[in-house]
Amino acid sequence: MTARIYQRPKNAMQSGKAQTDTWRLEFVPAEARRPDPLMGWAGSGDTQRQVVLDFATSVEAEGYAARYGIDARVTQTPPKRLKLQTYADNFR
Repeated sequence: MTARIYQRPKNAMQSGKAQTDTWRLEFVPAEARRPDPLMGWAGSGDTQRQVVLDFATSVEAEGYAARYGIDARVTQTPPKRLKLQTYADNFR
């Protein structure tokens, strides 16, 4: 089992930053999705895809993965850069 540990990004559709400080452990899909012959919905037999765990810090997530023998890869969050701009900059 392999997993990915990352910090959730801010929702691009909203200005709020709710739940962006938590770290998430998600399992990497073991098999590709395929369409159901009857309904055409995409699905697979991989039940690990449904498991998502949230932690307060990346150290807690790494400790959980090490305790249960999960091969985890930590993806660090890039630094946040603000683009400060005034209304007058629209007319230059």
